[in-house]
Amino acid sequence: MRYVLGPVADFAEGTHRVVRAGHAEIGIFNVHGQFYALPNVCPHQFGPLCTGTVSGTTRCNAETNWRFAWVRQGEILTCPWHGWEFDILTGRNVARPSIKVRTYPVTVEEGQVVVTI
Repeated sequence: MRYVLGPVADFAEGTHRVVRAGHAEIGIFNVHGQFYALPNVCPHQFGPLCTGTVSGTTRCNAETNWRFAWVRQGEILTCPWHGWEFDILTGRNVARPSIKVRTYPVTVEEGQVVVTI
């Protein structure tokens, strides 16, 4: 089912908000000018995932010369209940990638943000 959520101007880059699409609550995220949608339910204990904060994460590997570095700013969603972190782009849990939340396709059509669930 397709849902028109509103004009692109209502979803500024770097912001997110929870909207209703049919019977579902979903989070719409504008990450670096691209739109993403996740369900507003954390798989851990069913907390309101998309009301959490969006930030980045740390990485320490060969790419960072084995020093901790702050990376992926604006791409990581933290559940407000217990701090589980999810990659907004893929829906995968940062610490345990085998845990994943569904992602929904989002398009822009005639200046309107449209999600398909």
